[in-house]
Amino acid sequence: MEGQSARISAVVIGALVCTMLLVGSSSAQFSPAEKNVIVTDQKAEVKGVILTRDGEMLVIRDIQRKDTTVVLTDTTKVRTERKFLFGGHKPYDVTVLVPGLIVTVEGKGCEQGRLLAKDITFTEPDFRAAVAAYVQAAPIKKEAAQNKQQIAQTEQQLAATSTQLATTTTQLAATDRSLEDTSKEVVATNQRISNLDKYDVAKVVTVYFKTDSVKLTKEAKAQLDELASKAPEARNYMVEVKGYADPRGNLNKNLELSQRRADAVVEYLTVQWNIPLRRISVPMGYGDTVQVGDAKTKAGRAQDRRVEVSVLFNKGLTTSE
Repeated sequence: MEGQSARISAVVIGALVCTMLLVGSSSAQFSPAEKNVIVTDQKAEVKGVILTRDGEMLVIRDIQRKDTTVVLTDTTKVRTERKFLFGGHKPYDVTVLVPGLIVTVEGKGCEQGRLLAKDITFTEPDFRAAVAAYVQAAPIKKEAAQNKQQIAQTEQQLAATSTQLATTTTQLAATDRSLEDTSKEVVATNQRISNLDKYDVAKVVTVYFKTDSVKLTKEAKAQLDELASKAPEARNYMVEVKGYADPRGNLNKNLELSQRRADAVVEYLTVQWNIPLRRISVPMGYGDTVQVGDAKTKAGRAQDRRVEVSVLFNKGLTTSE
């Protein structure tokens, strides 16, 4: 129970961080902001929150509400900030750069006024909050990709709910705290749906693992080989990797095991097929939170020991590299 409470608290804190970054806008959509143009070859440093990520492109909004387009490369360093004078950096790869993460980017200007990233840093608390918000949004992403019509209806319902909340604020003065929480949930949910609607699921592959194992089977490798060999060459795709475990074992063990399985798939795709890490969204382990089989049977538990790999297309981009 203590492990579950800690996980729920982390998710709530992460969602509130994302919401606080958005309350300055007049609606759930990103409000227009001034574009920050970096002079070519000029050194620059930008600190702000990641609004969107599309492959090797990030959009960072700073405290002056200026948007900077950041370009990632294979040499971009991603790491935590120093905690103390003699403290060191903790390195990460570019898969951790998810929307909602507060970062500091150092680099120099390149074509079209963009910032070519040399070094990206962030704090550990900001990273934990952003990942917690990302995990919370994952189920909504799947639903949005599968049912566009439902997304449109949900947006209309959220807009109607927001209007009703505005007109009844006086009547709900006695329950102001509850109203504030509800408003934040509406803003966060609507924003996630707005971002996720930009992507379509092109292909989904599910690979399975033996009990307590993170080793890819021959069948799993064959499935990943087929997926990677047909990976789109366009610059508008991302790969999403989600790991799971069967319900046996405790919560912490299942979370760790599912994360290691997701990492094993990412390692295979990057090492064997040279898929850049910047094409892969942060791989996540969800433990036994989403079960698809009957936990009482051996065959059912086997269905839960899996990793789901999805190839996502950005509908707004069609140009090739």
